[in-house]
Amino acid sequence: QVQLVESGGGLVQAGGSLRLSCAASGSIDSINLMGWYRQAPGKQRELVASIYSGGVTNYADSVKGRFTISRDNAKNTVYLQMNSLKPEDTAVYYCNYKRVYGQPINYWGQGTQVTVSS
Repeated sequence: QVQLVESGGGLVQAGGSLRLSCAASGSIDSINLMGWYRQAPGKQRELVASIYSGGVTNYADSVKGRFTISRDNAKNTVYLQMNSLKPEDTAVYYCNYKRVYGQPINYWGQGTQVTVSS
């Protein structure tokens, strides 16, 4: 089992910044993929950014150049620095953990609300 605890959401004006954190605990694989997804009302959950334990990253086109994902493997924590926020970034943001090798496992955090006002 892997537990994910998110923090850092909130209300911000357009153009502002927020930093999300996700701390993982439990049976952490040495090689894993962690990421952030988001789901706006009436829309499907979508990938925002992901990062392998080795540091390789992937971003949705809509956030490239504005968001940065990073991780501290010693703390089993992944971060999402969000700059130049837009109203369309408003959503519930979910942390995700995936095992890369072996039996597939996939865990989700409880979600944290990000609201960007215009």
